[in-house]
Amino acid sequence: MLVELDLKRKIATMAGTVLTGCVLSLIIGPNTILQALLTAAVLFLLSGDRPTIVYVTVMTLPRDANAAVCFLRLNLAIHRLSKRFRSVPRIFEEVAARHPSKAALLMDDRRLTFREVKELSDRIAVYFHSKGFSKGDTVALMMETRPEYPCIWLGLAKLGVVTALINTNLRRETLKHSITVANSKAIIVSSELAEAIVEIAGQEGVKGLPTFVYSTDESTEQSIIEKLPGSHNLRQALDSEDSDPATTGVDLSSIWDDISPRDKLVYIYTSGTTGMPKAAVITNSRYIMMGTGSYYMLNLRDDDIIYNSLPLYHSAGGMVGVGTVLLCGLTAALRKKFSASNFFSDCIKYECTVAQYIGEICRFVLTTPSKATDTQHKVRIMFGNGLRPQIWTQFMSRFNVKQIAEFYGSTEGNSNLMNLDNTIGAVGFVPAFAKAFYPVTLVRCEEETGEIIRNSEGFCIRCKPGEPGVFIGKINLKNALNSFQGYADKKASEKKVLKDVFVRGDMYFNSGDILVADLYGYYYFKDRTGDTFRWRGENVATSEVEGVITNIVGLKDCAVYGVDIPGTEGKAGMAAIVDTEGKIDLDQLAAGVRGSLPAYARPLFIRVLSEVPMTATFKLKKRDLQLDGFDINKIKDPIYFLQNDGKYKLFSEEDYKIVSSGKGKF
Repeated sequence: MLVELDLKRKIATMAGTVLTGCVLSLIIGPNTILQALLTAAVLFLLSGDRPTIVYVTVMTLPRDANAAVCFLRLNLAIHRLSKRFRSVPRIFEEVAARHPSKAALLMDDRRLTFREVKELSDRIAVYFHSKGFSKGDTVALMMETRPEYPCIWLGLAKLGVVTALINTNLRRETLKHSITVANSKAIIVSSELAEAIVEIAGQEGVKGLPTFVYSTDESTEQSIIEKLPGSHNLRQALDSEDSDPATTGVDLSSIWDDISPRDKLVYIYTSGTTGMPKAAVITNSRYIMMGTGSYYMLNLRDDDIIYNSLPLYHSAGGMVGVGTVLLCGLTAALRKKFSASNFFSDCIKYECTVAQYIGEICRFVLTTPSKATDTQHKVRIMFGNGLRPQIWTQFMSRFNVKQIAEFYGSTEGNSNLMNLDNTIGAVGFVPAFAKAFYPVTLVRCEEETGEIIRNSEGFCIRCKPGEPGVFIGKINLKNALNSFQGYADKKASEKKVLKDVFVRGDMYFNSGDILVADLYGYYYFKDRTGDTFRWRGENVATSEVEGVITNIVGLKDCAVYGVDIPGTEGKAGMAAIVDTEGKIDLDQLAAGVRGSLPAYARPLFIRVLSEVPMTATFKLKKRDLQLDGFDINKIKDPIYFLQNDGKYKLFSEEDYKIVSSGKGKF
């Protein structure tokens, strides 16, 4: 937020200008005191009525210098790989050649070396080559986390085959949509999930697709194959001579030499919280940028072991996490399913030095009972996105984690930020000087709808420090950092592109997220467009209300959203709180809400959930909850209603009739 001019700032400003003058004097001639002072005076005068700019520049100089070095390293690495026409398979081959015996993937008691990852991926490539698959084809992969997962899509990538990484939680219509929207020509499925494919096998778009079943359990594998006529036993095939590069004579290097960094590598799907999942296009260059980004920006070490308990079909786990292994030669410890109670125990077991998180993982871990092993791990840094500012310091203190590197970005987006200096709550920063070559910014919008506001000339309006707006990034298709490849669905892609933003003909990626930036260049996540709603003439940011309620009710899952009330302007707040043990104290909640939130932001309805309707990225399915509203004829969960005295009481049939008829007074 805006910094006020006080004596301290004036002194810092003058000191900064003198320092800058000294540096300039070294460049332009002999270092004399007179020359330095004259240069400083000129700079100070040029700053006019805004010495704040000089002050901020001086105060953020160490941060920005470190970021500039990291960013330069990343850009040079990407440029070098691009110039050498390197795709993901080719980079991996070079990494595997340097570290053949080093552990690449750890899980349970298994250890897969880089040589073994190479050999398995080669067998995948040779086998699917024998089945007629070639560059440009798409294969859907539905498999739980296991060391073979990245080996399978890497093997397909050696042929130029695109792998659609299917969310393992999808079923029926949503699953069918995800397979067909990517124009899949085959399905690879693990035996544990094959029943989901059996359910849709006869439907249009899926019927007739060859299915390859993988399992380490022969009996389970065979029973599934019998339910899918024409399916193939992939594990058996990979053990046969038909998939051995040595006996088949297939020259894989001649195939992947034809793969460009701009060619598609995988499809990664959005969570589908507001409709059907969209298949985001991930090219080789995009994967390289995301996979190497954390390595260079966080100064990771070659001997680091990363704890990755995230799903591998998700961009954080499968692209950022696995990417550091395949492209940088680090080791990753995987877990089939995230467990809060085993998080740091696993880190101790695998001697992890770095750990990933997304969504509410840190809060889940924080709710576990304290134990001696909380600080017996070697994790020095955790990186991810979704850590609530309210628990940031508490988490670091309890588990003795020295650095949290919160980042911001979407799977498909070109606008990414990273918090490199542990500033509480910030999702990253962009120095003023960096915007010339990393053009991201905030533009004004209607907070309730997310609609972009344009001026009389039809251009967008940049936000001032402290003013919330939609985060956008300029699209440059020639640069991996700023490109936008969109989705498999072209219409969905077009909706994310803003045109004629600041000048005629320019294009920007619309993140759909509302952020706010301060004078120092730090960005803070505020809300997703559409999540903000208006009540009593005021805008209510759902993420802020969720943070307050979560702390009051002991870090339980909570989703806040707006619901329509007949005859009433705006949307009333409703909070869905997960309480599987029936321990929530409504009086305590009411008191906490009164003490922490203004009247317009206090939820009118409280819905107590007995189960957790979560997305794969550890977020409550807010859209489904919003559609249910407060209809007690549809909802079996208890609903509570805010009274004039500030307390919550059970929402009765009589209450429902009054509110739904538009006769309620609020």
